Amino acid sequence: MTLYYSMVFMLLMLEMFIFGSLIFPLPFTWRRRLFTFISESPLVAKVQYGMKITFIFITVLFIDSVNRVYRVQLELAAASKSEMRGGAAVLGGSERMEVQARKFYSQRNMYLCGFTLFLSLILNRTYVMILDQLRLEEELKELKGDSSVKSKKSVNALGDPSEPGEVAKLKEQLKAKDRDIEHLKKQADGLSREYNRLGDQTSASDATPKKER
Repeated sequence: MTLYYSMVFMLLMLEMFIFGSLIFPLPFTWRRRLFTFISESPLVAKVQYGMKITFIFITVLFIDSVNRVYRVQLELAAASKSEMRGGAAVLGGSERMEVQARKFYSQRNMYLCGFTLFLSLILNRTYVMILDQLRLEEELKELKGDSSVKSKKSVNALGDPSEPGEVAKLKEQLKAKDRDIEHLKKQADGLSREYNRLGDQTSASDATPKKER
């Protein structure tokens, strides 16, 4: 194995170790401190930038290994076709073993680079998901703390310890709406009575001239 493929293999082992560290169950406070350090550390940011450049080179190696595998496959396919047609052996024993070895090394390099790139995507997505999980857990704890504070305030204000603050506030709003509806009903009844009275007066005034005639 050449030097750069050895470095790719070491990088793959490092990614596997980091992935195991990310999914290892830790207490919430420890995990929050760890990911806060990773997110805010300038050294980690520089390392991440260098890793992005490294993965670009690994992508180039992956494309080259795929090309080598394809060419070896074409060479073996052409040799097998010529032998099936009854021609002379295109590849001798040593030459065939050499082609098979090149095929093996090319496939090994392709799988090595491919798994390294694939695991880098998994690490990135796992890191983002863990950050979202920590953010949601912190928001949940803050909401629980705020709801407990609000419930205590509502108990002190209303004197009812069995009623949460939000429910009491909604009930007060419903009572105010009911009072407004009752007030509007009374106004509508008064307007209806006044309308009927004016209608009776108008009909009486229309009937008086007819009697005089």
